[in-house]
Amino acid sequence: MTSNVFTPLTLRGLTLRNRLVMSPMLMYAADEDGLVNDRTFVHYGARALGGVGMIATEVLAVEARGRISARDLGVWEDGQIEGLRRVAGFVRGCGVAICGQLAHAGRKSMLTATAIAPSALAYDETLGVPQTMSATDIADVVAAFGRAASRAREAGFDALQIHAANGYLIHEFLTPLANVRRDGYGGTLANRARLLLEVVGAVRAQWPGDKPLLVRLCCSDLLEGGLTIEDAIAVSRWLREAGVDLVDATTGNILPGYPGPVYPGYQLVYAERVRAGAGIPVASSGSIAALDLAEEIIGAGRADLVFMGRALLRNPFWAIEAARTAGVAIELPIPTYARATGPFERGY
Repeated sequence: MTSNVFTPLTLRGLTLRNRLVMSPMLMYAADEDGLVNDRTFVHYGARALGGVGMIATEVLAVEARGRISARDLGVWEDGQIEGLRRVAGFVRGCGVAICGQLAHAGRKSMLTATAIAPSALAYDETLGVPQTMSATDIADVVAAFGRAASRAREAGFDALQIHAANGYLIHEFLTPLANVRRDGYGGTLANRARLLLEVVGAVRAQWPGDKPLLVRLCCSDLLEGGLTIEDAIAVSRWLREAGVDLVDATTGNILPGYPGPVYPGYQLVYAERVRAGAGIPVASSGSIAALDLAEEIIGAGRADLVFMGRALLRNPFWAIEAARTAGVAIELPIPTYARATGPFERGY
């Protein structure tokens, strides 16, 4: 059997050893000052030992007021670099690439006293009404993303991802459901995408030219009056022209509750549309937990990477088992881990 999943992929100067990526997943387990602790280190370290091609971190808040919770990891000050360097160094030492996800929570911040957003529209009754961002606030956020990219470079990350989905700040600017501004950041799609493109420019200016930049993009709000797949294709073309190397296609979450059907690979159609319409590599996620599905996704050219979340929370060594099933021998930082997948002999 020839495996599609266990083939390399090169983005700029980075070659991933296979097409499996641990998806960004919030752990709410960092220290309250945004620092890496032993729990977060072991969480990422365990998955690095398990054979994936790349690990994407949970959100790294670019501003203290941009945290989703008080227990988010941060990259808003220099004191946070060393802990991230420790994680990145261990992951890379296991032969796995590491991608830092830069994010700002916007109106979804649980720190409601400091929540900011494009417009004074609440996400839900619990979080309350955010403060409408001024031109100065917007400029400060763009600059914060640039400084965060510089710190991520010092920490030794291989790639960066800008979070423009899941209802957080950049997604809020993109969608008419959260952005009713009448200035240069509201109204037309080009105006609503202005913040994202300015952030891309600020990050790309600080990020080495041989290292890839990814964007997690909401490709449809799945709600009347919201973002559409046609919008996402247009934005993805602009992202490609601005120096983005891959779009991680996802949907929904601008309002509480996911409004669409959920099944294995339910986000895939959006990745396919972006890949075909914008001419940019894509990743897909969404309840992908079976090797056969991942093989079909990559083999059929429907996406270039498979992002896996809960499957790797349940089993950090999913990729080792999948490689054995696919008949592929992969290099492991602890080779004896491969024994656990069989065939088994008495005494071993």
